[in-house]
Amino acid sequence: MKKCSVLACLLILVIAAHAQDGNAGINEANTKVRSYFAAGTNLMYAVGAVLGLIGAVKVYSKWNSGDPDTGKVAAAWFGSCVFLVVVATVIRSFFGV
Repeated sequence: MKKCSVLACLLILVIAAHAQDGNAGINEANTKVRSYFAAGTNLMYAVGAVLGLIGAVKVYSKWNSGDPDTGKVAAAWFGSCVFLVVVATVIRSFFGV
């Protein structure tokens, strides 16, 4: 039991010795997130493009087969692509990146 308490005390001392100022940690996290933000929005645009292509193929196949709900499916796929693009743009402008 004594070994465990000594080990716990040493662990707390090591953690306290490596702690940093709260503002410095927040600023470092802020710069890291902002550095990845452009790549993340480009990834969202790419996912939107791939979803658009997949949706176009699905809508075309439904249209050729004569399904009556082609318009509903087309609106759903188009809406999802627009949503991804709008979200990426709004997030970029909201956070000022």
